[in-house]
Amino acid sequence: MHVSSAASQSASPFEIARALAATFAASAAERDARGGTPKAERDALRESGLLRLSIPVEFGGLGARWRETLDIIRLLGRADSSLGHVFGFHHLMLATVRLFGSAAQASTLYGQTARHSWFWGNALNPLDTRTVSTTHAEWREFSGQKSFCSGTVDSEMLIASAHDAQTGSLLVAAIPTGRSGVCVAHDWDNIGQRQTDSGSVTFQRVRVERHELLSDPGPLSTPFACLRPVLAQLILTNIYLGIGESAFGDARQYTLHESRPWYVANVERAEDDPYILGQYGEFWVGLESARALADRAAERFDAAWDQGATLGETERGEVALAVATAKVAAIEAGLAICTRMFDVAGARATHGGLRLDRHWRNLRTHSLHDPLAYKLREIGEWALKQQYPTPSFYS
Repeated sequence: MHVSSAASQSASPFEIARALAATFAASAAERDARGGTPKAERDALRESGLLRLSIPVEFGGLGARWRETLDIIRLLGRADSSLGHVFGFHHLMLATVRLFGSAAQASTLYGQTARHSWFWGNALNPLDTRTVSTTHAEWREFSGQKSFCSGTVDSEMLIASAHDAQTGSLLVAAIPTGRSGVCVAHDWDNIGQRQTDSGSVTFQRVRVERHELLSDPGPLSTPFACLRPVLAQLILTNIYLGIGESAFGDARQYTLHESRPWYVANVERAEDDPYILGQYGEFWVGLESARALADRAAERFDAAWDQGATLGETERGEVALAVATAKVAAIEAGLAICTRMFDVAGARATHGGLRLDRHWRNLRTHSLHDPLAYKLREIGEWALKQQYPTPSFYS
């Protein structure tokens, strides 16, 4: 699996991503059954140059705006939601350096990532407080464990977090995955997102240098820094939307080419059954609504990103609300399609070899990590009381 350097130089990022997506999709069902690390596919992403997508041109990147980056995340997520997930989180970790760290840190880490095709993994789970940090002269120690660490296996760099042992404050750092004391476990075996390696990481007296801490301005310390969770939510929105689009595509293919009409339908082809047509109409409305909301949210996010340190709380609140609305729409439309696709495809579509159930398993697994009911509550507080979502790592 390879995208040649010549092709990479002449093709647009979207064209490169489209070629990769076609290859990923061909093996997605088989790899879902296998689980584990998609090493060949991760290496293909390295070779493609797309790990540089969101890095500014001055640091050796492709300089894509977030709208373009999110479109490619959605495209890859449509082919294989696990790969869309780790690719999206890679760019989220890079953005974390920019949002929580200094300009010098971003310049150094962006440049090194671009030169060496580093893949970034996530060990920042603020709800898991088992990793603590203690002070040792000019450095800090991280010790403990983190769960739900997506993309850590086969990564070169990590965004890791710990809580200060004395103050309880959250510390975030960018460190090499291969550092002494960092133990990445191969213990992810969930029903969905099976190739995201979202298991645990253990920190055994890991030395973290002062210059590796992202403390200027620090986590969620300014309205601009508070864009980090908004970007995380927007990346997830596009992954969820990609899953819904993939389920729709598989259902459509099966209905048109494999399904048989129910014997009392009085039609020769399943595609002419009025009940099936009605359901496809509902699927389409759900997807089109989610797409429009996701694209609008991406445009608003780009506008907020462009403001940098001048971003105000109100502008940040506006984009957070737009992203939350899009996320709810993507989850609800996606779950409806992933569940009801079998109504329009028929009993034969449940054949185990097709693994069409992976769409529901993938979306259901990932969407549970941020309860939909609380996202709707945030939106409701705006709709009723005109209160923007309170900045947190999930809003």
